[in-house]
Amino acid sequence: MKTIYDVRQLLKKFGTILYIGDRLADLELMEAEVKELYQSQFIEPNEYQEATLLLRQEASRIRVDKGESS
Repeated sequence: MKTIYDVRQLLKKFGTILYIGDRLADLELMEAEVKELYQSQFIEPNEYQEATLLLRQEASRIRVDKGESS
């Protein structure tokens, strides 16, 4: 997994398609969904770690671009 698109594709495999219209909110909701899949043992620990890292990095980048703190 290398991009947010890859995380979206992972979620799509489980029937989850998210679009709120606010990129940061989308990322936060995606992270919650990935966590739920992991806790339900639908995805492997490495998939969970990679997806969470990507989502948090992108969210952090957006916050920095907006001038917000993490």
